[in-house]
Amino acid sequence: MKALVTGGAGFIGSHVVDALLAAGHEVRVLDSLDAQVHDGRPEYLNAAAELIVADVRDRDALRSALAGVDRVAHLAAAVGVGQSMYEIERYTSINALGAAALLEEVIAVRDSIGKLVVASSMSIYGEGLYRCDAEGVDVSPQTRTAEQLRMRDWEPRCPGCGESLRAIPTHESTPITPESIYAIGKRDHEEMVLVTGRAYGIPSTALRFFNVYGPRQALSNPYTGVAAIFSSRLLNGRPPIVFEDGQQSRDFVHVSDIAAAVVAAFEPSVADGEALNVGTGSPTSVLEVAGVLGRELGIPIDADVRNVFRAGDIRHCYADIARARDLLGYAPKVTFNDGMRELVGWLSEVTAVDHVDAATEALEQRGLTI
Repeated sequence: MKALVTGGAGFIGSHVVDALLAAGHEVRVLDSLDAQVHDGRPEYLNAAAELIVADVRDRDALRSALAGVDRVAHLAAAVGVGQSMYEIERYTSINALGAAALLEEVIAVRDSIGKLVVASSMSIYGEGLYRCDAEGVDVSPQTRTAEQLRMRDWEPRCPGCGESLRAIPTHESTPITPESIYAIGKRDHEEMVLVTGRAYGIPSTALRFFNVYGPRQALSNPYTGVAAIFSSRLLNGRPPIVFEDGQQSRDFVHVSDIAAAVVAAFEPSVADGEALNVGTGSPTSVLEVAGVLGRELGIPIDADVRNVFRAGDIRHCYADIARARDLLGYAPKVTFNDGMRELVGWLSEVTAVDHVDAATEALEQRGLTI
């Protein structure tokens, strides 16, 4: 098997590359090496992987990258909820038009493509799934109102009785209600790939990644995952900035488990035409992440809890992974505590430039916080 991994020099992509090479496959990477994330070819990118440095919208580069390939993992994307809310054209161009360009080139060689896997995201759900204990029903709540947020009333409420809701595992049939430009782009990624796959007979699978963490995250990119952002702050002797009250929860999944899911989805006739959650099935609060990192790093700095809402954020979302387990044989192997210890071990070897204050100010100046 010979695989193309778009975005393969990135955090998640490079781990997918390693997993594919370890399984005995040839790997080609197409990556723009965006200066917001990279300074040339990263040292961690496996030397056995062929690298084509090009934008995913470059049709000539795509044609070259697809030559002789029989599997494609499309991971290339502009990443970051907050930044997507004010760099709307750039995010939409890279993510939507990049996927469109790739798909048209894949169609041209469709007879040789045994599988196309696309990285979707938990962000497409907006708020996850909840239970109203008072009424005994499951609820997919609407966006919290500006009035509610100004009152610092953070928890979603039942549209029927008005009581606070309790988060429960979010399954794939939960309504899709993206709350950011980034999330809209990921929804488009998923739907474009699955629709094209059905129309042209290209076996395709979308994997909805939950909150991925682990070594190789871009610590100097203030729009990357929360674990990396908090780490960057702590390594520079500054408190992690936490929006709302810090009790919002996410499903933190180790990057090695994500890579294993991609490799599993490459198998013929596995989860064709499906969109699957890839997480752990367990929620962890944002404030808990900040606390664990501070303790493991030996940097006892309390988080700066702002009690402010950031546009595009949701309150709770964690995965129901039953379908991925059934269709992919997926089972997360890395516990949160073990994964955080590994992350901290890697952090001792790297340098982080903290740009979080500037990124936060950019949101405030545009009125994207409440």
